[in-house]
Amino acid sequence: MGLLDSILDTAEAKGDAATGGSNQLVGALGGLLTQNGGIQGLMNKFSQGGLGERFCSWVGLEENHAISAEQIQKVLGSQQVTAFAAKLGVDPAQASNFLADYLPKIVDKLTPTAQVDAATDHHAGLASLLPSLLQSLESNPPGGGSRQA
Repeated sequence: MGLLDSILDTAEAKGDAATGGSNQLVGALGGLLTQNGGIQGLMNKFSQGGLGERFCSWVGLEENHAISAEQIQKVLGSQQVTAFAAKLGVDPAQASNFLADYLPKIVDKLTPTAQVDAATDHHAGLASLLPSLLQSLESNPPGGGSRQA
């Protein structure tokens, strides 16, 4: 079982319906985006943490640059990672690994024009992209991948 399956199964076990895991994942990711000021705020945070070029690769049309769980912890801080983990019912290390594996792909999918629009409602975007996002995440193993238009 992969990391995404494990997180969805854990979140689903806490939810009431078959879509509980997916809804919890969207809620947790949406909360993370909101807490950081959306994609624009997240980009600023990664820039301040010395990882701006890496983040820009996720937005741009080139290959997504990988990030480690430790770098996620450093940029977001342990408090945010712990809160994200609690929303999904997993431990913070698993949450950091999940974010390191999938945040590049999520940002990639939420910026299809290779531009960050501060006015975009990314929480609604996550919900509408969920089916294709989950399919893309499952079909493209973690650790790389390029933008597929």
